[in-house]
Amino acid sequence: MKNTIFTGAAVALVTPFAADGSVDYDVLARLIDDQIENGTDALVITGTTGESSTLTEEEHIEVIAFSVKHTAKRVPVIAGTGSNDTACCIRLSKAAKEVGADALLLVTPYYNKTTQRGLVAHYTLVADSVDLPIILYNVPSRTGVGFSLDTIDTLANHKNIVAIKEASGNISFSAQVIERCADRIDVYSGNDDQIVPMMSLGAKGVISVLSNVIPQETHDMAQAMLDGDLAKAMELQIRYLGLINDLFIEVNPIPVKEAMNLMGMNVGPCRLPLYEMADNNRDALRAELVKHGLVK
Repeated sequence: MKNTIFTGAAVALVTPFAADGSVDYDVLARLIDDQIENGTDALVITGTTGESSTLTEEEHIEVIAFSVKHTAKRVPVIAGTGSNDTACCIRLSKAAKEVGADALLLVTPYYNKTTQRGLVAHYTLVADSVDLPIILYNVPSRTGVGFSLDTIDTLANHKNIVAIKEASGNISFSAQVIERCADRIDVYSGNDDQIVPMMSLGAKGVISVLSNVIPQETHDMAQAMLDGDLAKAMELQIRYLGLINDLFIEVNPIPVKEAMNLMGMNVGPCRLPLYEMADNNRDALRAELVKHGLVK
């Protein structure tokens, strides 16, 4: 088995923006400190929730560099450097290594929708080019292309490909990945509503949107599973199921940023084309936050 990057709950951290649209590094520093103080086991920077697709390459690298420096080795920093352009993916990944990232999260190439052979070629070239642990990211609902089981099996043989974030939503497929590949790669849930089911099958934890809002409770849920306390983990999973669902009532990260702003975290808006929430959805999200005592 290759070295495990983390166990438990990693936050898929939002990227806060100031009123002028620039990255708000003061708020980012506060978010990082708050996450670590509340038990988060790792930080995932510039992923989907971090709006990486609307960051310039310069911003992308600056956010990673700032996060690495501010985290100061307190927890692992995993940099999202995936792209639908293999050369760009390698460029970003090398830059992430240079600024001190501990690992990479690489989403499947989106829009141009390569074949399974193309996925093997893409990930193999990146893994050959950058000597950092790599987490594959399977989220076909967003990218339009997902891994086949055989492709994951093939890529799991590469020394630098150490894990997969499984966000297909298909528990049966996740179970097959674990059954065939868990001796060579770690599996993380990419869905907050499946933390307990996935970890019951052998996943090592979650890469979580929910952690932006309730980091301690998300950590506690994953830690309970690691500790064998199924009753506690189940109770937390069910208690926060409504909140998890409402954090995806519109396209992520629109609702989680809205929730964080309602909670006074001042993370700013999303960048277009992600747009402000519809009033009815905002009202439903606010009601759920009130229910859990997160806003008054």
